[in-house]
Amino acid sequence: MAITLVNPSGLPKIDVYRQVSVATGSKLVFVAGQVAWDADGVTVGEGDLAAQVEQCCLNVATALAEVGGTLQDLAKLTVYVVDWTPDKMPKLLEGIDRAAARLGGAPVPPASLIGVAALDVPEHLVEVEATAVLD
Repeated sequence: MAITLVNPSGLPKIDVYRQVSVATGSKLVFVAGQVAWDADGVTVGEGDLAAQVEQCCLNVATALAEVGGTLQDLAKLTVYVVDWTPDKMPKLLEGIDRAAARLGGAPVPPASLIGVAALDVPEHLVEVEATAVLD
């Protein structure tokens, strides 16, 4: 496996993700920000943050699978959420959990969550960008 995830002593342990990823693989994969579109370009879960997070994660997994990767190859995630407030965290985590249940595991690489005013279309509430490393 090209990625080792670590929670260093001296930093807070965050259950949702690890603080550091160490990559030893040879192929970097950059996945463009994935929104809640299905394969036909139709928005999934309009108005439902959890459903959109789930679809974004599924789309990241699909993109990685195309190049021979899995969620276990993730080195970093960046999540952009429209009009972010901390009370949205349970829905965000619900979406991750639902995707994990469908995919057989949740991604736990280092992650950044960034609140934004808007995304590409008004129906999109979240976008997930990923970096992976493959052997």
